[in-house]
Amino acid sequence: MKRPLIILMAAAVPVAAALVPMAANAAFHDGKPVAATTCAAVPVSAPAGTAVEGVTAVAHAGGTVTFPAAPPLHPQEETLTGVPAWCEVTVTATHAGANDHVTIKVVLPQDRRNWTGRFQATGGSAYLAGDFGSPLVAAMKAGYVAAATDAGVGANPLDVSGWALTSAGTVNTPLLQDFASRSLHDMAVVGKDVARRYYGNPVTYSYWNGCSTGGRQGYEEAQDYPTDFDGILAKAPAINWDRFAVATLWSQAVFNEEKVAPTKCELDAFTTAAVQACDTLDGVSDGIIDNPQDCHWDARRLVGTKIVCEGKEITISRATADAVNKVWAGPVSPNGKQLWYGPNKGASLAALATPGAPFFVADSWVKYFVTQDPSFDTTKLTYRSFDQLFRASQREFNDIIGTDDPNLSAFAKAGGKLLSWHGQTDELVPTQGTVDYRERVAHTLGGDNKVDDFYRLFLLPGVNHCGGGTGPQPTDDLGALVDWVEKGNAPATLAATTADRSVTRDTCRYPTVARYTGHGDPASAANYHCVNA
Repeated sequence: MKRPLIILMAAAVPVAAALVPMAANAAFHDGKPVAATTCAAVPVSAPAGTAVEGVTAVAHAGGTVTFPAAPPLHPQEETLTGVPAWCEVTVTATHAGANDHVTIKVVLPQDRRNWTGRFQATGGSAYLAGDFGSPLVAAMKAGYVAAATDAGVGANPLDVSGWALTSAGTVNTPLLQDFASRSLHDMAVVGKDVARRYYGNPVTYSYWNGCSTGGRQGYEEAQDYPTDFDGILAKAPAINWDRFAVATLWSQAVFNEEKVAPTKCELDAFTTAAVQACDTLDGVSDGIIDNPQDCHWDARRLVGTKIVCEGKEITISRATADAVNKVWAGPVSPNGKQLWYGPNKGASLAALATPGAPFFVADSWVKYFVTQDPSFDTTKLTYRSFDQLFRASQREFNDIIGTDDPNLSAFAKAGGKLLSWHGQTDELVPTQGTVDYRERVAHTLGGDNKVDDFYRLFLLPGVNHCGGGTGPQPTDDLGALVDWVEKGNAPATLAATTADRSVTRDTCRYPTVARYTGHGDPASAANYHCVNA
């Protein structure tokens, strides 16, 4: 039988002050006692420098839970069934001198027997620091105490206009620090403390789970708060933020300087041609470039090709082909020095390289943070102005949100495990930026073998940003991380399959790649082995 929601409000209190005491709830089912906990606000401890403003608690009956569509992250209604009754604890916090108000939401199974002892912090996307919807409840259903934070910047992943700048028109540095790092540590400390006080027992294992911005947040935790989590699952991580968030505007400068404006049909034609040319480099014809770094196909091979786009015949020009080559190669300085990476061949060019339609994350970053000018037009970039913006972003924001410190020795010493994957057809965050970071970690800490003890990266052929695409998708990446943390079973491969389960792969850990043995069904993972790339 469904119970009405119970809302327990608490006034603002100092850190660690008691609100409503935790108490056992005498409940019975079929005449037998049920282990349950009262859904009530609990005492809350927070890190030094963070003050708790208030705590509320809301009881939910569980059962079938429906989350309404909330584009763009949740374009369709989502339904979870078999959800246990849970308690939702909301903590608001602030930091001295920041004039911020950060919300941290923690969800806990009411019946302690539904709790595995694990804690899971969930990440954000684009300019959203954390998702308070279905990811939290899904994690709780799986036996975790789960938490997310809004970092004090609100719940809009697309629009930063309400928080990025102060009234004086300068960067709101405290809120940017909240978004970049500070609120993540607050969430880890607060979330685990709520679990301990609610159940009377400490968290046994703590995990981070996030993709894109959430992936960057996971790397941030490993770099700056190495003892917060035992295991970190960081997918398609938007690390190197100060560089990547400008580099993904490179195509706008290229098209302006080369005086071309390719249509989506033309861009798609280049992607399709590259895949056809490099598909079989791995010995299998499956419509996927297994390792894009092996693909040296030149866009100029398509010059003179005629394509039909919306009923109109277009002939691929030399200028357009040259521009596509420059986009693939990635940004360079006016004197030709490589600045960052472009999208892999095989990734959709339209996402990052549509003339006059810049990637919104990069567009907002340059407007509100690098130039502090919301009217700045990123579609008018030149090679020189791009270079100036790129260097300004590095200079001003690397220390705040670069998330690229390769010294993970403290995380390794603490026993932490970082499992990360990145799709080779990621159309938003260039995959090679993650590879670059992994290489720098290996260089800093003594090579791949030593780094493999605590940090493993998997590159997934044909997989788009955070999933999707034609390639096999990970089947249980979090389970692989849990197995590594709790049983010491380091994943040599990451199991993956297509949506219809017609193709399976065991993705090999970087720097090795999977290669077909030449025998058996090429759609079966059993017929591949890992070799050096």
